[in-house]
Amino acid sequence: VDHCGDGVKPWPGAIDWHTIITLSGLMLLTKGVELSGYFDVLGRKMTRRFHTERQLAMFLVLAAAVLSTFLTNDVALFIVVPLTITLKKLCAIPVNRLIIFEALAVNAGSLLTPVGNPQNILLWGRSGLTFAEFSGQMAPLAVMMMLTLLLLCWFCFPGRALQYHTGTRSPQWQPRLVWSCLALYVVFLTALELRQELWGLVLVAAGFIVLARRVIVSVDWTLLLVFMAMFIDVHLLTQLPALQGVFNQVGALSHLGLWLTAIGLSQVISNVPSTILLLNYVPASTLLAWAVNIGGFGLLPGSLANLIALRMANDRRIWWRFHFYSLPMLAWAALVGYGLLQLMP
Repeated sequence: VDHCGDGVKPWPGAIDWHTIITLSGLMLLTKGVELSGYFDVLGRKMTRRFHTERQLAMFLVLAAAVLSTFLTNDVALFIVVPLTITLKKLCAIPVNRLIIFEALAVNAGSLLTPVGNPQNILLWGRSGLTFAEFSGQMAPLAVMMMLTLLLLCWFCFPGRALQYHTGTRSPQWQPRLVWSCLALYVVFLTALELRQELWGLVLVAAGFIVLARRVIVSVDWTLLLVFMAMFIDVHLLTQLPALQGVFNQVGALSHLGLWLTAIGLSQVISNVPSTILLLNYVPASTLLAWAVNIGGFGLLPGSLANLIALRMANDRRIWWRFHFYSLPMLAWAALVGYGLLQLMP
């Protein structure tokens, strides 16, 4: 009797393969740049330019936020976090604290544009707004969150001079691999635009098989399994008869009720699945867009970017420390965000 087959069949359909394939390509490309040694060169140039821990932290936080507005929050982390880890070889810096702030920065920065993160891509598609109109509705929240983060950054990183490690040799790097990664990046982005992401991934993988096979082996493929499990979990949640009745009530909620529901749901099942779920019952309003983006702060599952950043840090202690900064950020954003929303026309 094939009882298992019935339950397993819909699982591949529950996974958003576009997201998984896109992530695979981006992970390969950034790992290629990392293994080329270019981050070492960039890190060396940067540490010469910044004299204090605070200057370096402010720069990295701003860089993460700006990159995330156009390259999406995940890609921004794939660039900034390896660079931060490289900097540790050159000078004494609080690497975990920097990575936590970078995770918060990509959540704050990426909410500005329709292409900053997956939930905005989804909301933008449903809202019928132009690129500029969507960015306009998100701008007050983005400005408020970035100012808060930079202020917090100022207090959390001291103005003490950076201590350089002596005897670090000038880094060896492979220009050919860096240029190849850039060329493959353009190919991959073009493939994404043309909705041919699978062919894009095949081309990128083929490129690395020819150029540097160690890139394919070095990628943290288990991260993709985490994402797949998340999609399946959400799918199974929505299938529970007990919850279907609850979800049908969402359309009748007050503004404050929907605000708290979207933020709360994001804390438990992450903000992208929450958006997918809630759009079945409510329109893609400014309130929903703000709420699911604020839901990326707080608990670890709030945003996939949190998982990516902390996993790349490769240090157990960071998982607890993250909440020390992220939970107050959530409370502040939920409170001030709702106030700002009332002031908007």
